Amino acid sequence: MSKLNSNLRINGDRLWDSLMEMAKIGPGIAGGNNRQTLTDEDSEGRTLFQKWCEIAGCSMGLDQMGNMFATWGGTDPDALPVYVGSHLDTQPTGGKYDGILGVLGGLEILRTLNDLNIKTKHAIVVTNWTNEEGTRFAPPMLASGVFGGVHTQDWAYEREDSDGKKFGDELSRIGWRGEEEVGMRKMHAFFELHIEQGPILEAESKEIGVVTHGQGLSWTEITIVGKDSHTGSTPMPMRKNAGLAMARVLELVDEIALSHAPYAVGAAGHIDVYPNSRNVIPGKVVFTVDLRSPELTVINDMEQRLEEGAKQICNDMGLTVSFEKTGGFDPVTFDEKCVTAVRNAAERLGYSHMNIISGAGHDACWINGVAPTAMVMCPCVGGLSHNEAEEISKEWATAGADVLMQAVIETAEIIT
Repeated sequence: MSKLNSNLRINGDRLWDSLMEMAKIGPGIAGGNNRQTLTDEDSEGRTLFQKWCEIAGCSMGLDQMGNMFATWGGTDPDALPVYVGSHLDTQPTGGKYDGILGVLGGLEILRTLNDLNIKTKHAIVVTNWTNEEGTRFAPPMLASGVFGGVHTQDWAYEREDSDGKKFGDELSRIGWRGEEEVGMRKMHAFFELHIEQGPILEAESKEIGVVTHGQGLSWTEITIVGKDSHTGSTPMPMRKNAGLAMARVLELVDEIALSHAPYAVGAAGHIDVYPNSRNVIPGKVVFTVDLRSPELTVINDMEQRLEEGAKQICNDMGLTVSFEKTGGFDPVTFDEKCVTAVRNAAERLGYSHMNIISGAGHDACWINGVAPTAMVMCPCVGGLSHNEAEEISKEWATAGADVLMQAVIETAEIIT
């Protein structure tokens, strides 16, 4: 095994060209992408990725959740492979980099190793996880969740989109349902490169985020029922305004999250108001509160205070309230050895870096339960993501992929 050095870097121009080529598939209406999972556009993106992998000398594996595994052979067939990757699916109004950078950054590692005629003891496998975004078929990170044993495959196949189409049926329709049993693969380690999707790295003028933890998440759907009535003729003391109660609960969410500063966050992203008419006081509201923290005890405290506080608000207003836990996962602590490999790579290459906690969920969060895992992050402009205006620089993409490569091949054991 040779010692890694700062001269070992990826081809940044080639990586950027690949990102731009993939972005031509499923273009959005404002410069981004709409390549939702299990659509024809998703299939087209998969086909291009497979073509590139085969040119790089990889064999392609496909499991029953449509997860793609491009294998670049190592010198020791008995050594467990090192996996690297992310996802190719996007939000309906998504950007060109969220997930895609991690997949194509993994491919660029293999292209660079081919250019330099470098071999590794462990095989390297570049992965495209199906339905990370969870927009069309909830929940997010669906296929990596099945791989990690969090969900059953039968349950995943029954997930429906807004048109009532089932995940399993659509996977078969686009031709990307494999025969391989999900989760049968064993990993030596897994690495994921991703844009930060937040403003911290850019604000701190850091090129690399060394991800030590992933925030836990709790989604609670709250239904408040009052009485819809005329906005003009109903006296203020006689109103049962569900909209007003929701506003007070959302103030409570903000208060609870701020009490656990600086890492806890909370907000409502999905809100339905009934009957949603200009001159009718809302008689019913349904909204989902998203609470996140890297500490499980904090999430539990926030959940408890939310329920107790919302009940009190609604009781005082003469309204009824109910709660349904609709999703979530516990906080993640990434593998110390893998995290150290990322940090050492950044230092070796001379990139400015800092420890960071991922505020979003990623496939790495589920894979961390079955294999040593770590993440690399690069900045994004203004912290903007899940938006067609999402943007990164070629230099940021290159730095992230450089660090990813060095961490991966250190773990895969470079051979001379």
